[in-house]
Amino acid sequence: MTDSGEDFASLFEASLKAKRIEQGQTIEGTIVAIGPEVAFVDVGGKGEATIDVGELKDDEGDIEVSVGDRIQAVVVSTSGGITLSRRLARGAATARQLEEAFHSGLPVEGRVEKAVKGGYEVRIGGVRAFCPFSQIDIVRGTEPSVHEGKVYTFRIIEYKEGGRNLILSRRALLEEEQRANADEVRRSIVEGAVLKGRIASVREFGAFVDLGGGVQGLLHISEMGWSRVTDPSQVVKPGEEITVKVLQVDDAKQKISLGLKQLAEDPWSRVGTTYAVGQVVMGRVTRVTEFGAFVELEPGVEALAHASAFPPTGRAGGWKVAVRPGTEGAFEILNIDLEKKRIGVAPVPEGSTRAGASEIAPGARVRGTVERYAPFGVFVFLAPGRTGLIPMSETGVSNEADVAKIFPVGSDVEVVVLDVDEASRRIRLSVKAIAAAQEAAEVREYTEREGGGSETFGGSLADKLRGALKSRDT
Repeated sequence: MTDSGEDFASLFEASLKAKRIEQGQTIEGTIVAIGPEVAFVDVGGKGEATIDVGELKDDEGDIEVSVGDRIQAVVVSTSGGITLSRRLARGAATARQLEEAFHSGLPVEGRVEKAVKGGYEVRIGGVRAFCPFSQIDIVRGTEPSVHEGKVYTFRIIEYKEGGRNLILSRRALLEEEQRANADEVRRSIVEGAVLKGRIASVREFGAFVDLGGGVQGLLHISEMGWSRVTDPSQVVKPGEEITVKVLQVDDAKQKISLGLKQLAEDPWSRVGTTYAVGQVVMGRVTRVTEFGAFVELEPGVEALAHASAFPPTGRAGGWKVAVRPGTEGAFEILNIDLEKKRIGVAPVPEGSTRAGASEIAPGARVRGTVERYAPFGVFVFLAPGRTGLIPMSETGVSNEADVAKIFPVGSDVEVVVLDVDEASRRIRLSVKAIAAAQEAAEVREYTEREGGGSETFGGSLADKLRGALKSRDT
């Protein structure tokens, strides 16, 4: 056969192939030009076809192919030229096209009608299909209603009974997209980067965030907010889009640590100008431990009311009864450590007549609460962080008396401050001085009543007063 004969045979074979192009057929071609609305695809001997540019764009609206790239598409029309599509539009899908899509793996467009037992009912044109719950998304645990009414692209994974039984998977396409984007995503995940992601799952210790390309990071519960978070599900939900900051990337362990609170201002940055020692503020008890109660002054700012800041009750741990989690009240700020982010507070009892720390000075007459005993005296709680000692000689009771019965732990007692040693934080108190002061007051009162003279018939006023007091005591 001559060369001209061979050329004619080739052209004839190509023309036959071109004639066999039918709607629903899957073909491959090379992009030769991209216009504003359509792209032209060289389909070999079959000629040139067109495809809508919109089908060549990604989710961000950018064209994801270039001239010279090969694509696979399905013939959706042969009238007036060959028109291609990379997915079957839900309104244009025929039974044959669906079968072609199943064999070729071509995505199809469908509308999620409703959730049914085990999955979702999906409409592709006039055809009803089924998508299992596990195949609707990569993210697990989302509410079924989230997907109802949405139009998604699916892959047909089962084609039975001539197309009357179709099983779909959206997850398969999402996973393919993840793998394609994985390398690019990993390059963007660096310490300090702020990225968008989607909550993949929520656990008791935090949430896993899908950053794209199948790459996930952990948003720990401690990084969800400046205020204390006890239940991550109250902050984020599966499927929710979220913006996070990359805190740490451990390539060796393949771990990515993420933060959410870092995108908001740290409330501790305002503590120095908002709070001051001696200030009384309102707070809420968030948790109680053996050594004290944590008090939230504002979201993200917690203080500690140490166990010693509570008045003694006479039984171990008795102070906890009045400070259950959720309790609100007034607290006095005792100290502030900005560097360590610590604030010490003490409760201020409602209607309290107890002396403040500044009022505890020599000569002051104050009220306190019996805290404990020692062989040498009785310890009295005066104010948060201020405990004084009544030496046995100042209790006003004899050595044979039972101090525990006279001064029960937890009972109130009125005392006079004898000495305050700030260096050693020692305060010496006296009950006996109360009686002495009372006697002195009675002497003054008697003196004024008797006319104020120092000597009268029958002896001095002091002698008469002592006699009167002695008579009263007998």
